[in-house]
Amino acid sequence: MKTQSIGEVMTSEVVRAHRDTAFKEIVRLLDRHRISGLPVVDRDDKVLGVISGADLVRGQLARGEQGRGHRFRLPALRRATGAPAEEALGTTAEGLMTTPALTVHPEQRVQDAARLMERHRVERLPVVDEEDRLIGIVTRRDLLRVFLRTDEEIRGQVVDDVLVASLGLSPDAVAVSVRDGMVTLEGLLERRSEIPLVVRSAWRVDGVIGVVNSLAFRVDDGPPPARLPSRGFSPSRLPER
Repeated sequence: MKTQSIGEVMTSEVVRAHRDTAFKEIVRLLDRHRISGLPVVDRDDKVLGVISGADLVRGQLARGEQGRGHRFRLPALRRATGAPAEEALGTTAEGLMTTPALTVHPEQRVQDAARLMERHRVERLPVVDEEDRLIGIVTRRDLLRVFLRTDEEIRGQVVDDVLVASLGLSPDAVAVSVRDGMVTLEGLLERRSEIPLVVRSAWRVDGVIGVVNSLAFRVDDGPPPARLPSRGFSPSRLPER
C-alpha cells in the first residue's frame, strides 16, 4: 500500500546558513522568510547542524554571561577554547547550531519523520540525498498536510489499496464511509482473522485519524479460547448423600 514519502511533502527551496554566517544575519533570515529554524551547511552543501530560535536565545544569554564575567579577557577565551572569540561567544552559525543534525532521506515515509521529530523533540528535519547533501527540509507543518486529504480521497484508497490490492477482497466486500478523516468499516467477511488485517491496513492510510470497526464474520478461524482452571469442587470431593 502506497503512503506518502518525505520527498512528496518536503520544501525544496531551503533557507540555509554557513559556518561563518553572523548572528544578526541568521535573525534576518528567520524573520524575512517567516521560519523558526534553518540548517547550517558546508561548502559542499552537507549538513553540519541546525539552528532554531531557541538556539539564538541561548546564544544571546551566553554572550551576556560572558560579557559580564570576562569583559576584558577575550584573548584568554580564544586560547582556552581553541576557537575564535566570536565563535566561542556564539556570534556565528558554527557557535550557535545544534550538532550533529538529524537528517532524513526523501524516499522515507512521512511516519518515519514524524516519529523522529517526536522522539527527539525537534520541529524540522533536513532532507539529504544519497551523498548527504541538502535537498530539502520537512517541518511538522509539512507532515500535517496528509490530513488535508478529502474524505473521498481517503475512502478511495481504503477501497482500492486496502480491500482490493492488499487483501484481495472485492470492492463491495466492506462498506467504507469516511467523515472528517474517521473511517467506518461495515460488512460481513468470510473469516474472523481478516478483520484485524483490514482495520490495521485502514489505519495506515494517509489522512486517517481513526477507524470504527463494525465488521462481522462467517467463520471463526481464530485460536480457541484458553481453558481456565475450574474453581469449583471436583466430583471426587462432593459429599455423599
